[in-house]
Amino acid sequence: MQLLQPSLLPASADIARHHHREPYATVVLAGAYEEAGDSGRIAARAGEVLLHGPFSAHRDRISATRTVVLDLPLPFDGREWAARGRVADPDHLVRLAERNPIDAVRALLEELEPRDEEGEGEPADQLAMALREAEPPQIGEWAAARERSREHVSRCFEKIYGVSPVAYRADCQAKRAWRMIVASGDSLAGIAVEAGYADQAHMTRAVTRLTGLPPRQWRVAAG
Repeated sequence: MQLLQPSLLPASADIARHHHREPYATVVLAGAYEEAGDSGRIAARAGEVLLHGPFSAHRDRISATRTVVLDLPLPFDGREWAARGRVADPDHLVRLAERNPIDAVRALLEELEPRDEEGEGEPADQLAMALREAEPPQIGEWAAARERSREHVSRCFEKIYGVSPVAYRADCQAKRAWRMIVASGDSLAGIAVEAGYADQAHMTRAVTRLTGLPPRQWRVAAG
């Protein structure tokens, strides 16, 4: 069993958008950083916890202060994790992780106090929230309704999130489909329709591109 230690993040770093296959939680022990990803844009400070599901993607901006975090693995399943929470005693998790990471994860899930999402924020954050919905809007229509051009909205979005709105929407859609595939017994054709795909083949390509495996293999693995 690999024991876990806190990590010191590089000060004032701007870490480009990147993906994680495995689900995990980041416990902020000191300092602060901003994450823009699957759950929108979150400013995390000491004592807070950010939770990431399988195949998460985000961009990070680290503060100039000394920022230390502890990453803990989460169960790999189809549940949709709350975006953030708090723990009363982060150092307790550090001590557990140094001896037995399983105990640290169990304690985290028992002690975690979910936190509400922050306000809508800037237009880019409002668009990210809309694109995560089950029926996301067309980007041009969303921009026009706010008297902005599609090009301006897309440029501002990519500056913050490190990805185009179109790619962000596709990523969220594929993750939503994957969660339904592994967490329900519904037919793949039905899931494709519910997830907003034109047909099952379209969903299969998207899920395979995201996860590396086609839906039928995920269904078998999920039992």
